[in-house]
Amino acid sequence: MEIEIINKRENPLLNRIEVYFKVEHPNEKTPKRDAVRGKVAEALKVRREQVVVDYMRSEYGMPVTKGYAKVYSSPEDIEKIERDHIKKRNAVKKEEESKEGGE
Repeated sequence: MEIEIINKRENPLLNRIEVYFKVEHPNEKTPKRDAVRGKVAEALKVRREQVVVDYMRSEYGMPVTKGYAKVYSSPEDIEKIERDHIKKRNAVKKEEESKEGGE
């Protein structure tokens, strides 16, 4: 699975970077959201907890998925700004609870 950042734009008002990406996954099924979060984080050299994948769309018959992600400056910003269903899809609350339970 290879990721390419198509467009990257800073949004200082919301303390985030907005990213459009393309993932090529030949001979594989459409990647899971969690795997894409990791690849976006790796490409932008940030922690995975700061990345929220808003949507991913696969092209019919092609091993290509395009999408939109947001990289926040901190997990607290995600909690304040992101919509609940997007946080649930990205398992944001689950990560925070596991950190609290492990300490």
